[in-house]
Amino acid sequence: MFVLLSIKHYLCIGKGTLKGTFMFEIIQKYFTLNEVQEGQIRALDALYREWNGKINVVSRKDIDNLYEHHVLHSLAIASLISQQKAGLKVLDLGTGGGFPGIPLAIMYPDYRFKLIDSIGKKVRVAQAIGNAIGLKNCEYAHLRAQEDKEKYDITVSRAVMDLSELLKIVRSKCKTLICLKGGNVEEEVAKAHSVMPNLNFTITPISDYFDEEWFKEKYVVACKL
Repeated sequence: MFVLLSIKHYLCIGKGTLKGTFMFEIIQKYFTLNEVQEGQIRALDALYREWNGKINVVSRKDIDNLYEHHVLHSLAIASLISQQKAGLKVLDLGTGGGFPGIPLAIMYPDYRFKLIDSIGKKVRVAQAIGNAIGLKNCEYAHLRAQEDKEKYDITVSRAVMDLSELLKIVRSKCKTLICLKGGNVEEEVAKAHSVMPNLNFTITPISDYFDEEWFKEKYVVACKL
């Protein structure tokens, strides 16, 4: 049975872990956080380590890179959704263990997020972590994207599926699609554009935002639907 502990419990663990504290500083390098946001993001290290021991939502070889490869990577979307109206509805499609939805929900408490995934145990981890850090602006659902009938302002996703297939699913659900992609993204966008030539895509290298080596050849792809 999972016992929900307070965020102070996980915050104390995070502060006591030198590696976790050091990794957290990469977020502060790029973002100004208030006290609540700092506490929530600091707590993620201990929470994901705990849950990853039960259900593998982050590669065990990569858990030490949680803040750079997962939290900061998710926040590459931040500049594209900032300064929107309160109540903005955001769908995180294929959230896995909560990326990019949880970091974005921490940064934008006035927006409403729905995190969905077709794998129920991953959604349960995302929900447990969101609840543990006190997120009030998230809901979670074990759903395939095709089963979700709600409408959204923005859909975000992180390496979920081919862009062409993703567009077919979300084009009737939202006004804007924003994806985190890697590899030969220009070829993938060209393929999507050939299927839907009326759409205009923007491709932004994440290295424009963050200067760590890991972000080279990683991109934010966005289009209005």
